[in-house]
Amino acid sequence: MKLWTKVIFTGPEKPFILADRIMLLGSCFADSIGEKMAAAGFRVEVNPFGTLYNPASLAAAVARLDSGLPFGPGDCVEMGAGAGRICSFEHHTSFARESAEAFLDNANARLSEARAFWKECNRVILTLGTSFVWCVDGKPVSNCLKRPSSEFTRRMLGAEESASLLQSLISAHPEKRFMLTVSPIRHMGDGAHANSVSKARLLLAADACKGADYFPAFEILNDELRDYRFYAEDLVHPSATAVNYIWEQFLENCCAPEERDTVSANEKAARRMAHRSILG
Repeated sequence: MKLWTKVIFTGPEKPFILADRIMLLGSCFADSIGEKMAAAGFRVEVNPFGTLYNPASLAAAVARLDSGLPFGPGDCVEMGAGAGRICSFEHHTSFARESAEAFLDNANARLSEARAFWKECNRVILTLGTSFVWCVDGKPVSNCLKRPSSEFTRRMLGAEESASLLQSLISAHPEKRFMLTVSPIRHMGDGAHANSVSKARLLLAADACKGADYFPAFEILNDELRDYRFYAEDLVHPSATAVNYIWEQFLENCCAPEERDTVSANEKAARRMAHRSILG
C-alpha cells in the first residue's frame, strides 16, 4: 500500500559544500534553515535586514547590498501603536531601537558586515513568502512598522512581475549561484484562497526564472507531509519535526555526499554546545 506521496526532485548540478559562502534572504523559513546550516558548519549570513516576505523587498535588499549606501535620517520611521521606537521600512521590527541614532548605528553596522559577506559569497538562497506588498508612495516596504493601514496601499504582485524582479537579481550576479524556494508558511490574513493565489504566483515566478536552482520546501510540506500534525500550534508555521524533515531532504539532495559525515559531526557538536548553554 502507498500511503503518502513522496516529493521527488533533482538537486542542484553543483551541490552545496562547507567551503561555500551562502547568503540567505527571505521569510522566517529562511531563518530556520539558515540556523540549521550554521549549526552544520556552513558559512552563512542570514537576513541582515530581518525577515523579508515578497520579491520586491528581496530586490530592494539586494540593491542595498550591492550599493552599500548607508541608512540615514531620511530612512528613520517612528513605529506606530505607541511603540515609541525607530525603525525603517526596509527592516523587520526586530531592528527597532529607542532612538534614530541607535537604530542607524545598528542598521549600518549590520549592513557593513553583510555587504562584505555579500561581495564574497558564491551562493544565495531566496525564500519567497508572499506575493502581497504594502506600498508607501508606490514604493514597496518590507514592514509596515505597526503604522495605520491608511498610510499604505496594498496589492498582489503578478507572477510575471515577480519573475522579472527575481530574474534581474540572478542575471546581475553571474558569479553567484542562486537557489529559489517558496516558503511553506501560510499567510492566512486574507483567507485560504488568497494565500493559495499568492503562493501560486510565487511558484510560477520561480519556475519562470532561468539560471537558478529550486528547492521544493513548499511541496514537501503540502504534498508529502500533508497533515496538521506537521504544523505548529498556530497551524501556520511548520512544526519543528517538519523543519527537521525538510532540512534532511535538503542535506540528502542538495549537499555533497562526501561532506555529510562532517556535517553530521558538526550538528552533534552544536547540539552538545546548546545543551551545555541550557545547563548553564
